[in-house]
Amino acid sequence: MTDLHSPSLRTAGDSWHITESVGATALAVAASRAVETAGPDPLIRDEFAAVLVSSAGPAWARLADAEMGWLDGDEHGRRIHRVGCDYQAVRTHYFDEFFGTATASGIRQVVILAAGLDSRAYRLEWPSGTAVYEIDQPRVLEYKAKILSSHGADPAAVRHAVAVDLRDDWPAALTDAGFDPQRPTAWLAEGLLAYLPSDAQDRLFEMCTALSAPGSQLAVEAFNMKVTGNKQRWNRMRDRLGLDVNVEALTYQEPHRSDPAQWLAEHGWQVDSVDNHEEMARRGRPVPQDLIDEAITSRLMRGVRE
Repeated sequence: MTDLHSPSLRTAGDSWHITESVGATALAVAASRAVETAGPDPLIRDEFAAVLVSSAGPAWARLADAEMGWLDGDEHGRRIHRVGCDYQAVRTHYFDEFFGTATASGIRQVVILAAGLDSRAYRLEWPSGTAVYEIDQPRVLEYKAKILSSHGADPAAVRHAVAVDLRDDWPAALTDAGFDPQRPTAWLAEGLLAYLPSDAQDRLFEMCTALSAPGSQLAVEAFNMKVTGNKQRWNRMRDRLGLDVNVEALTYQEPHRSDPAQWLAEHGWQVDSVDNHEEMARRGRPVPQDLIDEAITSRLMRGVRE
């Protein structure tokens, strides 16, 4: 297993299956959505999350257990894990609302960047004629499509799987799949930026902007680059379940990375943002004061193309 204090494991052109590298982080995120969905008074409902996670193996199925039985006897660990699941629920809710607002404004073209195990194409109520383009590595998209198809799930929108690495010429692959840059688009970059080098992040924004007709909207999750919050949670996943979800070693922690809100504002986007702890408190999921240092710190933002 990987030492959680190791340097970055990323290399140029690296790829992964759903249980490997960045793919494993998609499973961990989906497991949090499964926990939230099965809990009392859930903030979001993702009925596909549990099957997507459990299909990856018994240890992953345990991680998706709403009772958190894998943490029996470890009350501190349960509290840390609960905060992590709460964050995923709140950010999912925030971006679900974003898509609701975007489609209410008339947008019918959606692009989910690094879609992973995102199931919004299946679980949200999309207006008739909405096209959802999911961009990610081929093996990740294949895994999701195979599992959901085998369980009889049908997309609620016209779904286009665009199998391409975001470090490659994804705009060409996107347009080849039917994307129309003359139509307003709703873009989502959730759980993505920290896994890109800083120059790739800026190129991503440049390409999204170039492909965005006036009235397009963009939603972004921007992590504080001190990506050490949740380390105790990752350690427990490794030690109790044998799951190596090593976010610190998979992200690019470059000190001079562009601030996404500032970059977007300087390139024709009107941006609003909120601190994730503020949004968590507003949604009734505040981070306990004694766990602040173990909680993820990020900003959630939405922008409109002028």
